[in-house]
Amino acid sequence: MRLGMDSLAAIIESRYHISLFVPGSMFLFCGRRSNKIKGLVWEGDGFLLFTKRVEDGRFSWPRNSQEARMLSAEQFRLLKDGYSIDPGIRLVHPEKTA
Repeated sequence: MRLGMDSLAAIIESRYHISLFVPGSMFLFCGRRSNKIKGLVWEGDGFLLFTKRVEDGRFSWPRNSQEARMLSAEQFRLLKDGYSIDPGIRLVHPEKTA
């Protein structure tokens, strides 16, 4: 979690080949202990870098780049408020009834 704006931007461009300069796009990074997140946002005239640290608890966070994904604004709100962004109820397709 020691990286700043330029280093985080370089990771996004070199590793993920994603354009940074899309207004409203936010890129999130999480610390090893999962109690801190950093966000990088392009606002059209420059980057905004923010950090949130929780004192008690952890963020539900992907552990590798294959688990990385796009989040909606609602999912981000849930994540930063400490809720899981993965649904607890899943669709099932039973083969037959009892």
